[in-house]
Amino acid sequence: MITPMRVFVLIFNARTENEGIHTIREGDRNKILMFESEDDATRFALMLEAQDFPSPTPEPIDAEEIKEFCESAGYEWEIIPESSNLVVTPPELNVEQTDWQADAQKEDTVEDTYPLNQQPLEEPELSDSELEKMRRKLEGLL
Repeated sequence: MITPMRVFVLIFNARTENEGIHTIREGDRNKILMFESEDDATRFALMLEAQDFPSPTPEPIDAEEIKEFCESAGYEWEIIPESSNLVVTPPELNVEQTDWQADAQKEDTVEDTYPLNQQPLEEPELSDSELEKMRRKLEGLL
């Protein structure tokens, strides 16, 4: 018998009636990241918080349960291996309105216009060279 594989996914409002799972939008599909390492999931969650996301919680779950959920919801999934030295970073653009927020708040939202994990582009406050310097410093911290 094969032991079920435990992975970590990011949950917003964990263990509440209004919880939601973090997805990344790729084209017209949503993808759930399944981290083998809790540390990697926590690191990704902190990067999301740095992008003004609500605080997600890394939650352990059986990989097969997530795969079944993805198949039923029409989502993709990706396993982020622990030993890969792969640095996963969130997309630069995010949605302002999420699927897991209360239905009463969802009227006339930006989500109708912009795909999940994206928001309207605004003029950057920093130059490209300043952003590149900051990116290198952050990568150095990882």
